[in-house]
Amino acid sequence: MGVGIIGINRFVPERVVTNKDLEKILDTSDEWIRTRTGIEERRIADDDTNTSDMAYEAARRALEDSGISAEALDLIIVATVTPDNPFPSVACMIQERLGAKNAAAMDISAACAGFMYGIITGKQFIENGDYKHVLVVGVEKLSKIVDWSDRNTAVLFGDGAGSVVLGEVSEGRGILSFELGADGTGAKHLYQDEHIIMNGREVFKFAVRQMGESSVNVIEKAGLTREDVDYLIPHQANIRIMEASRERLELPVEKMSKTVNKYGNTSAASIPISIVEDIEAGKIKDDDVIVMVGFGGGLTWGAICIRWGR
Repeated sequence: MGVGIIGINRFVPERVVTNKDLEKILDTSDEWIRTRTGIEERRIADDDTNTSDMAYEAARRALEDSGISAEALDLIIVATVTPDNPFPSVACMIQERLGAKNAAAMDISAACAGFMYGIITGKQFIENGDYKHVLVVGVEKLSKIVDWSDRNTAVLFGDGAGSVVLGEVSEGRGILSFELGADGTGAKHLYQDEHIIMNGREVFKFAVRQMGESSVNVIEKAGLTREDVDYLIPHQANIRIMEASRERLELPVEKMSKTVNKYGNTSAASIPISIVEDIEAGKIKDDDVIVMVGFGGGLTWGAICIRWGR
């Protein structure tokens, strides 16, 4: 049995904050931000929109895309580091709103790698036969923990949610291989005190190395070669990190997802948001071999090789 994505969708807030907007409150410039990060604008949720609101909307839309009912869900996993409250979990909150009365629910915390951790956790429950359908949501309201006076971090982050429904897919399709990892010795380089604190240089070095290595590893675990890869979806953190991963796989520019310019770094939401954008743009087709790879605070990382299709 193959386990794959049978439904997917996203939600992003309406409010757009451009680099020009940030020039008015920070000692920075549009050119500086674009050349160093690839970011041109980001979406910021209003004060009345919580993490659970965005998660619910993305989840509701993903369920619609899957064609299954909320009652058919066995488990809800929400990957986030910005829950509404320490408890109850965002997963429990959206379980109630969706009407998924038969589903267990939990949040997981792996920062920007959280979506990958969620996918692989859900996969295990389905493969071992205990559950049939698992909803995974990556969602962040990073704007509430950003220091808007820190020009090094304030320009990077945005808000949003992406969600998938996991289930059995047709033969040959679905998740082919994965890698999850963590290195707690790097925790000091990226963490939340009151706000996000980041040692950009150390995180950059880690990300460039780990994203490339993990991408190669999951391709090899799947019994494939770089030539078999049709598309790369890296965590949308920084265009230079993303380009390093693409070059490691020797892929042409058109075979790498790029939404960082529109949404900035949305942490656990970035990969599912990108998948939806790329499907809508016709860049992802059935039976494409796709590598998804991300890294985050912890330090954590995760990569998945998947053959697309239901």
